[in-house]
Amino acid sequence: MKNKNFLLITFFAIFFNSQNLIADEAKMTKGLEIFNEKAACAACHILKAAGSEGNIGPNLDTVSNLTIESVKDIVTNGLGVMPAFGEGGILTEEEIDIVSFYVVNSAGK
Repeated sequence: MKNKNFLLITFFAIFFNSQNLIADEAKMTKGLEIFNEKAACAACHILKAAGSEGNIGPNLDTVSNLTIESVKDIVTNGLGVMPAFGEGGILTEEEIDIVSFYVVNSAGK
């Protein structure tokens, strides 16, 4: 009986982990689309993973200590010449979450 329970637990652990990986992959794909197209972050920022070579904003591959929360704050409220994408409905809260996830998980790669 212990062996059967172990196999069942292992199956569910693998299944749910694979579902998270699929969800993260979809989030990364959508984040790239937002970064390069809708928000046009690529026009101002370098991010190797996105193929962007902007020279106005910081090189995101070299910014240390990026967190999802810090990126969300800057994308939402703007900073310096960067517009506040959360104002005026430029990006939805969900899109800001997705592009922030993408930037943090792509920077330096």
